[in-house]
Amino acid sequence: MNDSITPAITNKFSNNPVITSDKNPTVKLAKALLTQSRQRKKAGQTVLEGVHLIQAAIEANHLPEHIIISYSGLSHLEVQPLLVSLSTHHLDNRLTVVSDSVYQNITTLGTGIEIMAIVEVPQHDLLALKTPITTDCLILNDVQDNGNVGTLLRTAAAVGIKNIIFTKGSAQAWSPKTMRAGMGAQFGLTIYEGIEADEVLSYLRLPVYATSSHTDNIIYKQNLNRPVAWVMGHEGQGVCDDIMKQATPVALPQPNGQESLNVAIAGALCMYETLRQRNYAD
Repeated sequence: MNDSITPAITNKFSNNPVITSDKNPTVKLAKALLTQSRQRKKAGQTVLEGVHLIQAAIEANHLPEHIIISYSGLSHLEVQPLLVSLSTHHLDNRLTVVSDSVYQNITTLGTGIEIMAIVEVPQHDLLALKTPITTDCLILNDVQDNGNVGTLLRTAAAVGIKNIIFTKGSAQAWSPKTMRAGMGAQFGLTIYEGIEADEVLSYLRLPVYATSSHTDNIIYKQNLNRPVAWVMGHEGQGVCDDIMKQATPVALPQPNGQESLNVAIAGALCMYETLRQRNYAD
C-alpha cells in the first residue's frame, strides 16, 4: 500500500467524534454480544475481534453492520488497509471511534489491535432443504469446546467440505471464541445449527462414518472416493448412540496405546485421508 494513504485515512477517521461513554448503544450491543450467547441468538449477530476476521468478512462480502475502533487503533499500520476497505465499500458511516478506556471495557482480548465489528450471522435452515445433502458433509455431534469447533471448521474449509451440521449441545459456530479459532473459515461454509441428533442423518444421502475407539475398522481400509459424511463426537463421550447405530465406526490407529485423540486432530486426520484418497493416492 502507498505510504501516503496512511495519514490520509487516519486523518479522515480521526475527525469522527470519540465516544467516551460505555452507555453508547453500539458499545452496549457489542459488549452484550461478546458476553451473552442468548443475546447473540436473539439478535442474530456476533462480534469479530481483530483485523483478520473483519477483513475475511469483507472479502466474503459479509459486510459489518458496525465497526468499533479505539482512538489509538486508528493509527495502527495493520488497520490502514482495512480502513481503506471500509471506504471502498462505503462503510465509513458504520465506524464508531471510542476512547481507549471504553474499548478496553468491552474487549475480550488482551493486547492487540483494537478493532472489532458486529456482523449478521448467516441463517441456513436444514429443515427447509428440498432435497437431502449429497455432497461431503461434516457433522459435529455435541462438540463443546470452541477451539475444537473452530479448528474443525477451518480444516473442513481447507479440504473443501462446505456443508457443516451442528447437533444441539455443540458450541456455537458463530460465537466470538469459535470465530477466532476458525480464523474466519465460517464465511466460506454452509452451517446448520441446532439439529436434533436423532434426526440429523435423515437429511443426508451419504455414507456416514463416525470416529470410534471401540472398533478395529481402520480408516485406511475405507473407500472414501465418493461423497461422505464424517461425524465428530463429544470430547469425552464420543458420538452419541442415535448416530453411531446408523454410521460406520472408524478407528484411527494408535500403536502406542493412547486412549483417544483430541477431536479436532481426529477430524483433521479423517478429512485429510479423504482428500488424499481422492487427489494424492498412488
